[in-house]
Amino acid sequence: MDERFNSAIGAEEIFSEWVSALGQRDRLKEALRFVRRGDTQAVTKPDRLARSATDLLRIVEDLDRRGVGLVMLSMGGQKIDTRSPTGKLMVTMLAAIAEFERGLLLEPQREGVAKAKADGKYKGRKPTARAKAAEVLRLADEGVPRTEIAGRLGIGVASVYRVLAEAKKSAGDQRAAA
Repeated sequence: MDERFNSAIGAEEIFSEWVSALGQRDRLKEALRFVRRGDTQAVTKPDRLARSATDLLRIVEDLDRRGVGLVMLSMGGQKIDTRSPTGKLMVTMLAAIAEFERGLLLEPQREGVAKAKADGKYKGRKPTARAKAAEVLRLADEGVPRTEIAGRLGIGVASVYRVLAEAKKSAGDQRAAA
């Protein structure tokens, strides 16, 4: 895909990543930092750039303010270019429609989860950070930075801080009880 994409638009650099909906998007941040005034940021579809209408519009506004165009390539054979008023209108409409569709998809999912919980069949996902608490504490004791701990263990930075705070509180509670 990357080579076809590159040859189709003449990209200087291609940024791609595979992350979950909740994962950090480091390559996206890098791509947005990479572009300069007069450049054009190209994406295949709006959902590859942003996770919500608000997020998409914020990114478009930031790029526009910095003098960077945005082109979306896979839009039913048409390109959408935010450097034109029509392109900006189309992006805004697509963002709103995408958010609406997402809401429609999430509604039955939430209902299904509520029913499963009521039936005692839904337990939620296992807390991954707490299962790795001993590793978090060991790495922190070794002086490893919090963000690196999160990366090594595949958990969020906030989870690292939470584990460390719980350990500190627990240690304080044990001293107070002694």
